[in-house]
Amino acid sequence: MQKIQMNIPLVEMDGDEMTRIIWKSIKEILLRPYIELKTDYYDLGLQKRDETEDKITVDAANATKKYGVAVKCATITPNAQRMEEYNLKQMWKSPNGTIRAILDGTVFRAPIIVKGIQPLIPTWKKPITIARHAYGDIYRNVEYRVGEPGKAELVFTNEKGEETRQTIFEFKDKGVLMGMHNIDRSIESFARACFNYALDVKQDLWFSTKDTISKKYDHTFKDIFQEIYDQEYKQKFEEAKIEYFYTLIDDAVARVIRSEGGYIWACKNYDGDVMSDMVATAFGSLAMMTSVLVSPEGNYEFEAAHGTVTRHYYKHLKGEETSTNSMATLFAWTGALKKRGELDGLMDLVEFANQLEEASLKTIEAGIMTKDLALIADIPNKRVVNTEDFLLEIKKTLDNMR
Repeated sequence: MQKIQMNIPLVEMDGDEMTRIIWKSIKEILLRPYIELKTDYYDLGLQKRDETEDKITVDAANATKKYGVAVKCATITPNAQRMEEYNLKQMWKSPNGTIRAILDGTVFRAPIIVKGIQPLIPTWKKPITIARHAYGDIYRNVEYRVGEPGKAELVFTNEKGEETRQTIFEFKDKGVLMGMHNIDRSIESFARACFNYALDVKQDLWFSTKDTISKKYDHTFKDIFQEIYDQEYKQKFEEAKIEYFYTLIDDAVARVIRSEGGYIWACKNYDGDVMSDMVATAFGSLAMMTSVLVSPEGNYEFEAAHGTVTRHYYKHLKGEETSTNSMATLFAWTGALKKRGELDGLMDLVEFANQLEEASLKTIEAGIMTKDLALIADIPNKRVVNTEDFLLEIKKTLDNMR
């Protein structure tokens, strides 16, 4: 069988621990036998990031700007324990955070739907995609522990040295303070990424904040979204027969629970962080959640929504058998291959990626799955297989389809 050719490479970002093992197996078992795989490779494993003082992460992000499509393996964001374990020079920042900042991207997370794994919310029939603004708010906050009575003020000093002051609170005893920020440019990029993605997948877009309480901070998000929609996207949405809908976040939560799904829900940074985990768990598993970073310029970076599966990696190092779910990592690859094929006009590459996704779903629906899925699947005659055998079973299904 002749292999599918690629014209322009994908940016490939390798990662850490068990997902790194799975990454290699996916390429060897499910990709290279069928595709003349062309990638611009970057090793974002923790040791290589430490060796290059994290320059390799910046290089990978800039390569994504150059080639337009990337696929990323899960990576470790080091804490104090990892510093000691890997003998690191310093506690390097999250690679995802670095890449998001360079691409100015918005993260879209959506569940992988499989027959036989029922969402905990009975009304949910279609995927719900969470669009998370990945800049500022509590993730770039400044905090202060108040240890005595005193007055806390919000102070802004302009370039001329002129100060504007507002009293936050008069403390009579101990307490805590937090300062947050965001910038219009980032909110505008977030809005455009959401509108473009909605047009791309032909789904309604919801956006929610708490502007009734936060009359300047959250209201700015609401106003920017509405202005950009009215000026740039209203006609496009009407032509595509999709809707942009704004509501308060508490109303959005109530509507989401009652809905059947099938839309994009845009959230501020913290809201998106929390709600994406809620949606993933309610649909079944974080290991069945896709994630794509989209920049306003139309660059795409696909990855799994979960981490490096450390516990399974330590078992693997001891020579013990693991049954690790590779679906989200596999769908990162298929998502990137589909996007590369769409951009380059390679319909055989798009068709192959669709077939591979279908084969993986059919394998699970036939009762062959990893241990985590067997615990939640309502499928008769389930057969639990190990990490590599699951990929080999998908290959069998794929070969029978071709």
